[in-house]
Amino acid sequence: MTDKVSPVPRGYRTVTPCLTVNGVDQAIAFYKAAFDAEEVVRLHSATGAVLHAELKIGNSVVFLNEENPALGIYSPATLGGSATLVHLYVKNVDELWSQAIAAGATEVVPLVATYWGDRFGKLADPSGHVWSVASRVERISRDELAERAKVATQPLPAGESCSELAA
Repeated sequence: MTDKVSPVPRGYRTVTPCLTVNGVDQAIAFYKAAFDAEEVVRLHSATGAVLHAELKIGNSVVFLNEENPALGIYSPATLGGSATLVHLYVKNVDELWSQAIAAGATEVVPLVATYWGDRFGKLADPSGHVWSVASRVERISRDELAERAKVATQPLPAGESCSELAA
């Protein structure tokens, strides 16, 4: 009798981001330094090029692949930006923030206390992928969250900045 194969491999989630980068080796080094990523797999072609890599960040897996314009696979750096972001919850967002900046990330949105109860900010990695990073700092009921969202998203009076949205 054969064992039934699980449709979702052990250790994986049903949704797994796959990030296209220029230079998988450099990206792996960055993710290790910035986010304490653990390398799980790095597969090479017959020519030695990295075909596929897998990292574990916290309890999640992230796939990496090399940009390949011949196959229509482009990195955010080539496209001039990213239309998506990866959200990362961590125990101490301030510590991770400093670690990621030191590893080469750039600030997109500074760390702030948000109306939804997170300390939150956005970073861009050297490949151009945007990461929102956060730690939950406050428990909020759904009703309270809905009220806070309404207040935070009211049109701003002329001359005021949107930085008040986060507080």
